[in-house]
Amino acid sequence: MSLPFDRAPGPFESTQLSFDSLGTPLHEVTFVIVDLETTGTTAGKSEITEIGAVKTRGGEVIGEFQSLVKPEESVISPFVSRLTGITHAMVDDAPSIRSVLPSFLEFSIGAVLVAHNAPFDIGFLRSACEKLDYHWPSPTVLDTVTLARRVVGRDEVRNHKLGTLTAHFGTSVTPDHRALSDARATGELLHHLFERFGGYGITTLEELSTVRQAGWAKRQAKSHLAKGVPAEPGVYMFLDGTRRVLYIGKSGNMARRVRGYFNASENRGRMAEMITAAQEVSCLPCAHSLEAEVRELRLIGELAPPYNRRSKNPDRNSWIVLSDEEYPRLSVVRSASAIERSPAPALGPFRSRKSAQAVKETLDTLYPVKRCTAKVTAANVADHRPCVSSQVGQCGGPCAGITDPARYRSEIAELFDALAGDFSSLRRLSGQRMAKLAAEARYETAAEVRDSLRSALSTAARAETVSALRAVPEILASAPATEGGEDLAVIRHGKLAAASHVPGGADLDAAFDSLCATAEWVPRPDRSLPAETDSLAEETRLLASWLQDASMAWPSRSAEAFPADFTWSLPVDGANHHAQVSGAIRLGDPV
Repeated sequence: MSLPFDRAPGPFESTQLSFDSLGTPLHEVTFVIVDLETTGTTAGKSEITEIGAVKTRGGEVIGEFQSLVKPEESVISPFVSRLTGITHAMVDDAPSIRSVLPSFLEFSIGAVLVAHNAPFDIGFLRSACEKLDYHWPSPTVLDTVTLARRVVGRDEVRNHKLGTLTAHFGTSVTPDHRALSDARATGELLHHLFERFGGYGITTLEELSTVRQAGWAKRQAKSHLAKGVPAEPGVYMFLDGTRRVLYIGKSGNMARRVRGYFNASENRGRMAEMITAAQEVSCLPCAHSLEAEVRELRLIGELAPPYNRRSKNPDRNSWIVLSDEEYPRLSVVRSASAIERSPAPALGPFRSRKSAQAVKETLDTLYPVKRCTAKVTAANVADHRPCVSSQVGQCGGPCAGITDPARYRSEIAELFDALAGDFSSLRRLSGQRMAKLAAEARYETAAEVRDSLRSALSTAARAETVSALRAVPEILASAPATEGGEDLAVIRHGKLAAASHVPGGADLDAAFDSLCATAEWVPRPDRSLPAETDSLAEETRLLASWLQDASMAWPSRSAEAFPADFTWSLPVDGANHHAQVSGAIRLGDPV
């Protein structure tokens, strides 16, 4: 697939990855395979008569546990005796569960418990702990019945009973309804199942623990699409037979992430549908995870793939503006033309119309602004009849008897100031309103005012941060990479212009010289509209969040190219300050 930003890797880039992100390999996990014999089938009513367990690691047996248990209340029925061979005479001198259970819990501490039909065995163990007031450690549990159903079809075996499966795989131990023998047989079965799962790319405990049935067979048939995907940061795209992009994602390790779509740990219904339609995986390697995130944003915005939720409603952001009238009123809009016509800066963007409407209603309450939609001008104001809301003091301007447009604008001067970025009046008026409501015991309404204040300030703080970063012609930044070395970025007017990775100890000056020489030229943004009204806003917010964690950041190294006063800074008394003071955001929060 040809992309507008395909490029060859830079001279300072590295693709070495950390093993920390790969999960826990199964050969490094300690398993305790347990089997119980009981007096009946109901935990809490029946009792344990035998516990057998095998501890394994890396395919080798490193310990075994076996003990008969004397039931205290239940009777071993003749049927159970014939099935298990355990009689009352055998358990008369055996220790009680009160003595055996602590020894087993100590034997299995820190291990993953495995059982065939695990709800039965684990249910009895948990019930015994509850009855004796022992702490149940809540270990990770694997059920070999569930695992076998995923990879051993009914065309291979008639059922998934332990005896059937061990016979199918030819285990050296045959289950005989005694606890230790059955645990040994289950342990062998477990490792045969691991081999099956390994063929589908499932090699870690985390993947195995999230196995689900939905779409499993369909994804298996498409697993060959993951072959050849590089194990490095980048963007991957699933394409159908016509090379239409179905889904776009990003990862610090594309090979592992893409492989995950085809194994049993992927249980999202939409993804199963997407994988069924996919015929190809195309990859775009990146220098580091930041570049992958940025390129994912750009591609989703450009290609609008049907299975990316983010591309479904690209224009969902809402803004609060003043209408272009002689007696302006507040309204919630989504179009750039309405924002352009506003006599004051727009407040936004809000991520939903509902949150914007809530803030707008709070502003209507705090400031004496006109609320009705009647078209009133200086020419017809004498004939204007006040609206119903004005009778309870909820509509300003002509409905409140203020017919002079200049006087009306003077009345709402603080609202103009708030929209322009001075939120001192908003905080003061909100505080007064909340105190009044609290005194009247209207706590829920007071909480709504508080939430609207925080929503307005956090939204304005994001917009302020984006605008400030967009004003800076160039920033050079580096951050330590998780796999070692440094991730480098050249940011121009809030856009990622170049990215690279250098190993530890590399000459950063030389690296940035090389990077800047090939970086994309980014024009100065249009100041006639808020910075967040264009498609670049989300990218700028992403870069601002990354810069908060960057270890070093510098303004442009070229004094001749850009004036010295272009630095990334925020107003001392701006939206970010008011948002922090009011608790709407905290220092270090993502932008």
